[in-house]
Amino acid sequence: MRNSMARSLAAILDPTDGPCVSLFQPTSRTRAAHAQDPVRFKNLVRSAESILAQHYMPAQFQPILLKLADLGDSQRFWNETRDGLAILASPKSFRVFHLPREMKEKVFVADTFFVKPLIRYLQSADRFQVLCLTREHAHVCEGNRYSLDPVATHPGSWSLADLLGEQVTEPHITVTGGPGGIHAGHGQGSRKDEAKVDSEKFFRKVDHLVMEQVSKPTGLSLILFASPDVQSEFRRVSQNAALLADGVETNPTKLAPDRIREMCWQVMLPHYEQRLNGIIDDFRVAQSRNQGSADISDTAKAALAGRVGRLLLDADREAPGRIDETGAIRFAEPGETEINDVTNDLAELVLRNGGEVIVVPSDKMPTTSGIAALFRY
Repeated sequence: MRNSMARSLAAILDPTDGPCVSLFQPTSRTRAAHAQDPVRFKNLVRSAESILAQHYMPAQFQPILLKLADLGDSQRFWNETRDGLAILASPKSFRVFHLPREMKEKVFVADTFFVKPLIRYLQSADRFQVLCLTREHAHVCEGNRYSLDPVATHPGSWSLADLLGEQVTEPHITVTGGPGGIHAGHGQGSRKDEAKVDSEKFFRKVDHLVMEQVSKPTGLSLILFASPDVQSEFRRVSQNAALLADGVETNPTKLAPDRIREMCWQVMLPHYEQRLNGIIDDFRVAQSRNQGSADISDTAKAALAGRVGRLLLDADREAPGRIDETGAIRFAEPGETEINDVTNDLAELVLRNGGEVIVVPSDKMPTTSGIAALFRY
């Protein structure tokens, strides 16, 4: 889901004709709690309609409202929800995202979409990959603290039989004689040795495939999820620099994906915090050399010029307003409704120019302005 969502978000960052409606709400995975979800949704749609009617002609927004109404009345749609819902709708675009993390109820109506919550979900700062491994099977997932899904790389999973084929060692046959005649059987010691040889061949092939097809293209950390004996044997042959030294020493076979995600996030958390602390240190050094800024106005002009290489945003800070085509900021007047958010506009400018945006928990932000920018030059 993440890869299709990333493609949709990239398309949404392209300029589009307004009005743009961005709608977010929490949803439930359980049928017992589903009844309130469409009620919340319809209330948000009414809020959007009220704002649209103040600023646009009916012909501009009625097609959007009709599509939203169809979703509100679709029982099938509400049976497929997860923890959060995001909808980005305009006259020429209508995209729906079922998210594995709760969204706060919000409606934005502006000339651009409000994508900051989706950036937080998609950002690479806390993403990781997981290799779930046994002696007979391997598969790779990618996710973050909120979700874990199979990697988009095909096939993304391999069995010992698939990778070794005719290289699988034939069972060792022993022949014994006695009063009852001649008997053939498997030699236990040899059988164990042969299985170990096959495991090593399998692990080496898995390591190569994961390294070339998964780790190198993404640069993400890799967590090994396997029993202790498989952990030690795989690590002896692995050449993958992305493989973290600490893994989860548990057989993944009978665990639910959410449980695997939770256990992996506990491994990833200190690495994420270490990376985030490093980025914050980089910002402080850059700021001391006039190569970084916490000033929104300065950062807006730099972002428009493509000078911002990395932007940190406070996850909970909002600044209603907009950045115009010159990089100037106009903050919203009291009671103004048809307007986006300055930090969201900053994020879009940086992403369009190939920069990185990281949405940071409030208690980790190194500034009080809600933004921290590192300049390319």
